[in-house]
Amino acid sequence: MTEKVAYRLLEPELIADKKVVVVGGGDSAVEAALQLAPQNHVTLSYRKDKFSRIKPKNREKILAAISAGEIDMRYNTNLTQIDKQQVEITDLSGSSQQLANDLVYIFAGGELPTHFLKKAGVKITKRFGYTMKKY
Repeated sequence: MTEKVAYRLLEPELIADKKVVVVGGGDSAVEAALQLAPQNHVTLSYRKDKFSRIKPKNREKILAAISAGEIDMRYNTNLTQIDKQQVEITDLSGSSQQLANDLVYIFAGGELPTHFLKKAGVKITKRFGYTMKKY
């Protein structure tokens, strides 16, 4: 099985022609979405209705990318399920949508959201003291 969920973006230039969901609304999530957008279809899911804690330059770049249609922005949403070929995103009203998906990048705080991932169907195992995420 291939890895599908990651918590940091390494070598974004090697990721191309993928359907990617980035989760989060901070600088790390915004920067990852911007780096992936030129060569991928990127959906950015953020649980709030606007960005409130990002650097001004990042705000300017992400809003421009959203306006240009380079990033599919989903405010007021949560990633609620991760499957092999799709994810489910649910908005605050409880309405959910399935999106075709290859990769998920989660930038939602400093701790690994193990409980959420297990509920979403991602198997988590520990190896040599490190958490391994494999789908």
